[in-house]
Amino acid sequence: MSTERRAPLDRRKVADTALKLLNEVGLNGLTLRAIAKELDVKAPALYWHFKDKQALLDEMATEMYRRMMAGASLAPGDTWQERLLKANRGLRAALLGYRDGAKVFSGSRFTALVHAEAQEDNLRLLTGAGLTLAQAVRALTTTFVYTLGFVTEEQGVQPLPGERREGYDLEERARMMADFPLAAQAGAELFADFDRHFEEGLALILAGIEASYRPKPA
Repeated sequence: MSTERRAPLDRRKVADTALKLLNEVGLNGLTLRAIAKELDVKAPALYWHFKDKQALLDEMATEMYRRMMAGASLAPGDTWQERLLKANRGLRAALLGYRDGAKVFSGSRFTALVHAEAQEDNLRLLTGAGLTLAQAVRALTTTFVYTLGFVTEEQGVQPLPGERREGYDLEERARMMADFPLAAQAGAELFADFDRHFEEGLALILAGIEASYRPKPA
């Protein structure tokens, strides 16, 4: 009989296993039972750490954010525009690293203060540019919600880089919508070239922030 001792189970280990399994089975297939099987434990063992699936998703979102910030390249000298661009490009890249990453992140709450330092720094930068605290919060949340929604739709078409769900063939869509020529042509703007479209949408929001709140020039 083996005397090798198994490493103790903790929340981060469960979340790490869940994130690995997520890319294989997607959010719908990610059950506590499946995670327990991957960890070679009984499902009830997980309930010592997570009361339900949402609690697990909260921990997964926290771990995703922790990993994202570990690779962040935010600089003290960033302008407010540079900071919002970097933060949201980084968020999109992090979410695209996981199947259904945006769905996991959406509506989850962090289980630790992993976001507090960056949030404080971002708010300080924006208020230093002349925005009120309320305006700074609105600027941050509007760009965040845009990115989260954009990636949710993007992953509905391309669950992972290189994959494409059935039903999103642009030529077939154009043939089916031949009686609606503008809507047919819009397919290329809706379901392709996501990098360019993300950047264009983000630039529109930043232009709106500048026009509405008139922050100080850099």
